[in-house]
Amino acid sequence: MAGPAYPFTNFNFSVEINRGGEAKPLVNAAFAECDGLEMSMEVKTIREGGANGRQIRLNGGTSYGQLVLKRGMSDNFELWDWFRDSIADPRLRANAEVVLLAPDGNTVRARFVLSRCVPVKLKAPPLNARDGQIAIEELQMAYETLTLKRPDQQ
Repeated sequence: MAGPAYPFTNFNFSVEINRGGEAKPLVNAAFAECDGLEMSMEVKTIREGGANGRQIRLNGGTSYGQLVLKRGMSDNFELWDWFRDSIADPRLRANAEVVLLAPDGNTVRARFVLSRCVPVKLKAPPLNARDGQIAIEELQMAYETLTLKRPDQQ
């Protein structure tokens, strides 16, 4: 008999962004935060005449969130290049995977696959000479679909 299933931890993950037909990932830097892996379904409600105590629920359209990634700014400007290139060519898309890892940093627990991503906001870090904090940049990107790939499907 198997023991209880323990929940995954959220501190060990990687993000892989691949632009168009390029072989190497767009970004080779680690992100400190990742949020916005979500999808929701609109529900249509239909009332049947004469059946006042019941309603029919039908699946409606699915909508997807917006991924928000934050990282310490470095001399890797690939996100800025991608945003600039997307302005020049609005058809430019990328595919991305957010990989949830086990505490050992190697074992893949799950992959969230995002298709046809486009950057929608790129925010430079706030600057403050008094703080001495790490400069954190933020990328927001929209995606068209979100699927979960289990470890046995790798």
